Amino acid sequence: MIAPEIVVDGRGLEHPEPLERILAALEQLQPGQRARFLIHRQPYPLYDILRRHRYAYTVEPRADGHFEILISPP
Repeated sequence: MIAPEIVVDGRGLEHPEPLERILAALEQLQPGQRARFLIHRQPYPLYDILRRHRYAYTVEPRADGHFEILISPP
């Protein structure tokens, strides 16, 4: 059975590792799956990539200052 989501924790990692990790996870997404990306700052370059490839995403700021981004394939 395929997990409903892939979780990528990029908090505390140095650039460009968080972006590399989430892009690798997006390549592995199966139909019906989504990715949850935890990051310590707004990943603006990722947003451009997601829009370009028509991924749907939501961004939720967390009380601890981190961000949680939920990404669904086109």
